[in-house]
Amino acid sequence: MTHADASHSDDAHVCCGPGYASPEAAMQADRETVLYTVALYVGTETEAPDYLATIDVDPDSPTYAEVIHRTPMPTLGDELHHFGWNACSSCYDDESQSRRFLIVPGFRSGRIHVIDTEDARAPTLHKVISPSEIKQRTNLSAPHTVHCLADGTVMISMLGDAEGHAPGGFLLLDENFDVAGRWEADADGMPYNYDFWYQPRHNVMVSSEFAAPKTYLPGFDLDDVAEGRYGQRLNFWDWEERRLVDSVDLGEDGLVPLEVRFHHDPDSTHGFVGAALSSNIWHWEGTNGSRSVEKVIDQKAVERSGWPFPVPPLTTDIVISMDDRFLYLSNWLHGDIRQYDISDPSAPRLAGQVTCGGVLGESVTVQGHELVGGPQMLQLSLDGKRLYVTSSLLSSWDNQFYPDMADQGSYMLQIDCDTDRGGLAINEDFYVDFGEEPAGPARAHEMRYPGGDCTSDIWV
Repeated sequence: MTHADASHSDDAHVCCGPGYASPEAAMQADRETVLYTVALYVGTETEAPDYLATIDVDPDSPTYAEVIHRTPMPTLGDELHHFGWNACSSCYDDESQSRRFLIVPGFRSGRIHVIDTEDARAPTLHKVISPSEIKQRTNLSAPHTVHCLADGTVMISMLGDAEGHAPGGFLLLDENFDVAGRWEADADGMPYNYDFWYQPRHNVMVSSEFAAPKTYLPGFDLDDVAEGRYGQRLNFWDWEERRLVDSVDLGEDGLVPLEVRFHHDPDSTHGFVGAALSSNIWHWEGTNGSRSVEKVIDQKAVERSGWPFPVPPLTTDIVISMDDRFLYLSNWLHGDIRQYDISDPSAPRLAGQVTCGGVLGESVTVQGHELVGGPQMLQLSLDGKRLYVTSSLLSSWDNQFYPDMADQGSYMLQIDCDTDRGGLAINEDFYVDFGEEPAGPARAHEMRYPGGDCTSDIWV
C-alpha cells in the first residue's frame, strides 16, 4: 500500500488532499486534540527503545495532559529527534495525497521509521529504513529535518557522511518511502548542514549549519568551537537547479545557526534563523541575487559562578505564528521563552516573556513539580493561542548541562499566548511528567499535530 491510497479522518475539514488552502485558512482549523512527541531513553539507565508518545491536549477530555499511547521503535538507541509528515499544505488540493504518515528518524542510529497515524490516537509502525541502506546508496548519515515536497516525495537533511564527517547533504524518499537518492546536485561550499526550509515561489531553499556528528554526538566541547568545528553560515540554494548560490558567513554573532523559518505567506521573502551559541536572531529578506541578511535580536551571555565562560541564553528553537505576526524563541540555558512582535521584520519588539527552568537559579514549579532543564523545542497551535514546549535538547548535552534530567525525565508545558496585547503565561492545568513513564524517566523533544502545525506546513 502506498500513502496515496489512504484517507485520514483528521483531514475531514479540507475539501480534498492534505492541509489548507492558505495560512489564513489554517488559522481557522479545529483546535488540536492530540499531539505527538518523540520520547527517548538514550543517555539514561533504562534499557528500552525510544517511542512516539501521543498526548491528549483536549481540555475537555478526562485524560487531558496525559500520555495516552506509546508507539515503541523496534531497536534500542535511536535518539529520536526531529520528525515530519509525508504530506502537508504543499500538496493541498491533490486528492491523491494524504497527511497520514510520520517520518521519524533516529538522529544517532540513522534509522528512519515510518509511522502510520490512520488511528490518530494510537499510531503504528509501518516501515523501517536501515542506516546501512542509506549509507550504501547515498553516503549519508545523521538524519535531521523532515519536509514533504509538493510532488509527494520526502526530503531529509543529513548532517554527516557514512563515517560521520561533515558536510552531509539531503536525502530523498519516494512515495513508497524507499531511498530515492540525494536531492542536491552537489554540496560544494556547504561546510555543515542542519535545518532547511524551501519556498518554490521564489525558487529558493535556505539551510543552516550545526556540526559533524563526530563533533556533537559525544557532547559539547568549547575547544571544538575555538577550532571552527561548528557552523556559522546561512546557505541559499537555487531550488530548481539544486545548487548552492549564496553562502552568508554570519561571523561570531551567528555561531551555530539552527532552526530556519520562512514567513508562512508564500509571497513573502522574509525569513529568520536563530543562532544558538551566539543567541542572536537573524533576518533575511529578498530573492537570490538581491538579498539582505541582518542581526535583529541580540541577547547577552551572563557571568555565573562555577561556569568557565559567560553563560549564553542558547537559543535552540524559534517558531513563527501562522499570521506572521509573532516570533517565539526558547533560551535553553537561561530558561526563558520570548515572544517578539515581528510586524516590522527588521525591528522585532519584545512583547512577552516567561521563565520555564534554566540554569540561572530561578526555581519554577508547575503543579508542584520543579522544572528540570530549560525550554527547548516549541510548537505553536494553528490559531497562535497555545505554545507547547519540551525541555530535552540532545541526550549527551542534556547529561552535561542538566544531569538530573536522566533520573527525573523532562517536561512538556503549554504556554498561553496573548495575541492581542502580547504576553505569555504558563497554563497551570497542563503538565506532562515524563519522569513517570512506565519504563522509567524519558526525555521529550519535537512535537507535531495530526492536522499540521506552524513548522511543518509550506505553501507553494
